[in-house]
Amino acid sequence: MIRDDIKAALVTSMKSGDKARTGTIRLIQSALKNRDIELRTGTAPADDDVLVTEVLQKMVKQRRESIQLYEQGGRQELAEQEKAEVAVIEGFLPAQMSDEDAGAAIDTIVAETGASSVKDMGRVMAAVRERLAGQLDMAKASALVKARLS
Repeated sequence: MIRDDIKAALVTSMKSGDKARTGTIRLIQSALKNRDIELRTGTAPADDDVLVTEVLQKMVKQRRESIQLYEQGGRQELAEQEKAEVAVIEGFLPAQMSDEDAGAAIDTIVAETGASSVKDMGRVMAAVRERLAGQLDMAKASALVKARLS
């Protein structure tokens, strides 16, 4: 499980004295704890790795937006710090599908659902989210589905 990998990495980074990596891993654990608290009132997710992957992808997205803003504002040192955090976070993410594999999987889902126009995009995206969560960025998936249905 990804959570176990994160805990082991925290212990390793603390023992090696890598303060930047330790801080980033603690941020990851904090985000996961917050997400667990949010889900107490709702239904528990079927697969914990999917939940962890969603949290990690959200953290990467936030940091990429921050990097862009810091670079526009001329704060290169802060952008470098965010880039270092992205590298640590991405180390825990499972391997993402290639564009060719993603396109083939989406084509299969479109064929199975019988979608023919952009009006069917919601139904297709629900199936994509169900089958490919954690393996594919949903923003990229949405663009691919829209291109297929247009």
